[in-house]
Amino acid sequence: MLNTLIVGASGYAGAELVGYINRHPHMNITALTVSAQSNDAGKLISDLHPQLKGVVDLPLQPMSDISEFSGGVDVVFLATAHEVSHDLAPQFLAAGCVVFDLSGAFRVNDAAFYEKFYGFTHQHPEWLAQAAYGLAEWNRDAVKEANLIAVPGCYPTAAQLALKPLIDAGVLNLNQWPVINATSGVSGAGRKAAMSNSFCEVSLQPYGIFTHRHHPEITTHLGAEVIFTPHLGNFKRGILETITCRLNAGVTRARIAELYQQAYADKPLVRLYDTGVPALKGVEGLPFCDIGFAVDGEHLIIVAAEDNLLKGAAAQAVQCANIRFGYPETASLL
Repeated sequence: MLNTLIVGASGYAGAELVGYINRHPHMNITALTVSAQSNDAGKLISDLHPQLKGVVDLPLQPMSDISEFSGGVDVVFLATAHEVSHDLAPQFLAAGCVVFDLSGAFRVNDAAFYEKFYGFTHQHPEWLAQAAYGLAEWNRDAVKEANLIAVPGCYPTAAQLALKPLIDAGVLNLNQWPVINATSGVSGAGRKAAMSNSFCEVSLQPYGIFTHRHHPEITTHLGAEVIFTPHLGNFKRGILETITCRLNAGVTRARIAELYQQAYADKPLVRLYDTGVPALKGVEGLPFCDIGFAVDGEHLIIVAAEDNLLKGAAAQAVQCANIRFGYPETASLL
């Protein structure tokens, strides 16, 4: 059994991790922690997230010194803000733990990326170079060998799963950049209360136009330019992305279907639609990314749907852990 610590367990993604790890046949939870300054310190996880009541009734312990929690721990999940993960991950790695970071702190091996899009100077370039980008369906070999796995962002996961098979095969006319219109539920903004994510204040609208930090994450790992416009929707969870592309001349619908089948036929957490396109209700509360598409001449529209807290965060982190330690990829997820 792997002794497992979850840091930042009070948040939405953290709570999903708690549920997955609690029922994992090869992992056990050693502790759940939050910041020493957190208002949630000392409370039971099940008091904050009632779905865990009678299932996991562990306290959220305040953590100021990692040495109080790292002893005997094999695996650490960081469901923390990027500036927190940036500081904590190297400390846990030095203590001999394998770290799965759900933040953006180690997703791109380019220090300039963090200065431009995150507003800080990255202090750990050696770990940036060693971190594996945890897009599970595509980076399995790197994940298997790494001790630091940077779990992709929620928007980038759906976008890359939808586009990567087609870009790699060279069937898209990239002179016309793929246009990604993506809408996320409010849980993507985290659990901390703010007027901007108050239910009565949320109205469907775009945000971060040309400036969202997931945009360069997508382009860096795809190796192609895109237009990415995120939207905030007035629903709790889920991401739906509608992606408009131009096909090279002569590329047929059958060829697109063939490429998706080649990429994902043996990937249990990507579901392909033979006809029609996915909707959020098909993925809410589930660890899948669903992909469907339509073709009209040289025009291609792809629709990808996922639960932002699961395939976009906690489920993909556990999927990567399963790959890293040689367990069945869907252990505890299905």
